[in-house]
Amino acid sequence: MQLSRMDDIAGCRLIFRSVSELDSFRAELHKARFKHKRRNDPDKYDYILNPKTTGYRGIHDVYEYDVNSESGRKLAGLFVEIQYRTRVQHAWATAVEVIGFITESQPKFQKGDVRYETAMSYASEILARSFENLRGPFPELADREVVEKFLALDKELALLEKLRGLNSAKEVVSDDRNVILIFSDGRPLEVRTFRDSPEALRELFELERQMPTSDVVLVRADKSGDVRLAFKNYFSDAQDFIERIETGCTRLSHAKRLPAAKAKPQKRRSLRQFGFGF
Repeated sequence: MQLSRMDDIAGCRLIFRSVSELDSFRAELHKARFKHKRRNDPDKYDYILNPKTTGYRGIHDVYEYDVNSESGRKLAGLFVEIQYRTRVQHAWATAVEVIGFITESQPKFQKGDVRYETAMSYASEILARSFENLRGPFPELADREVVEKFLALDKELALLEKLRGLNSAKEVVSDDRNVILIFSDGRPLEVRTFRDSPEALRELFELERQMPTSDVVLVRADKSGDVRLAFKNYFSDAQDFIERIETGCTRLSHAKRLPAAKAKPQKRRSLRQFGFGF
């Protein structure tokens, strides 16, 4: 692909408290009088209306950059992507990013152990129903069935346990540039820090040999303190997902609802219904 044709070579993300606030702001932006042209139909990248099979929910718009200034003229025609998410959707997406970092799987890109991807797609369904009165990638399943399937996979993968361990581990991470994280079933997360990369790599290979059933992850940084910063600003974000998924499981497990086939979830109107189509 040519670099100039990438939709997200530049972009920004807007996070809202609710879907209604997201829709309202986006509708106003679509009416804005500027030269930048929106290149997509309003519903094309609406993954709230049509969630991805991975569980991703959010909305993207792609604009073609256009300015008259001399300095900006060379950028004219390049694409800029705007991502819209609610806080609930952002909590899920952040957790997916963290999982891709601490395991050998990449559920975001549908790579590696498919159980992580499946677990997070069930998690997305739980969050959509319990916090936004919407449906995710499994609209046909009953509430309790979604929860049971997620909890079964969580038991296999110790997914929430791993995320909880990261949140607590940030307190003990030192300023060393290399940190090894050891995730073992039924045991707290173990953290080992190293000043030098060669020493950390030797330990990593040895631990992988000695502990074939554990997830051993090496976190490296260019400058002293960057690893600590990563834990503080990045991994701690997974706490929002943990709290929401626990609340969501409780709500759906105890709620008296009709089976999914008969339920009538609240429908979210697309922007086309507001008159913002081409």
